[in-house]
Amino acid sequence: MLCWKSIAGGTATLIHDAVMTPAEAVKQRMQMFNSPYKGVLHCIRVVYKTEGIRAFYWSYTTQLTMNVPFQAIHFMTYEFMQEQLNPCRHFNPLSHMLSGALAGATAAAATTPLDVCKTLLNTQENLKLGMLKTKGRHLSGMLNACRMVYKLGGLPAYFKGVQARVIYQMPSTAICWSVYEFFKYFITQRQSQDLPASS
Repeated sequence: MLCWKSIAGGTATLIHDAVMTPAEAVKQRMQMFNSPYKGVLHCIRVVYKTEGIRAFYWSYTTQLTMNVPFQAIHFMTYEFMQEQLNPCRHFNPLSHMLSGALAGATAAAATTPLDVCKTLLNTQENLKLGMLKTKGRHLSGMLNACRMVYKLGGLPAYFKGVQARVIYQMPSTAICWSVYEFFKYFITQRQSQDLPASS
């Protein structure tokens, strides 16, 4: 059973990232300072015309590499916090929100270096890359991105934006876990009420 869950989770991550990596690439190019794109469709057209379809997937392997440890840390931290705050595992919205927020914050902070590399791959930051005289037109691959991040700013560069990433993830994972636990509680309660009637 655990094997099938692992396979299902891995397949879901592959499909999710295959769809979301291009969307993330477009979003990050739109967010660049002095972004040359007028809108989402303009960005897609220009990137496709000038860099090809591969440009939307420069960070795909990095995205996959980041999602595995992120989810592992996220779930382990949530379970650990629930053991501390809610060992009886009763429905407790406050403990679910707090555990979810801390799980998201921990996972986000730990995977920030990979997120920085992914952002560099997605945006290609031509000005900075040009200043360092990179070989070839595009930066590709996680190892190359890691090296480039170090060249651009040393070790502190790997944690650039860590506070913003943590602040973004905390409410997101707090809401996600509290809603999940609420529906789990609601469905369990309904099933337990329906059980005597059906017997």
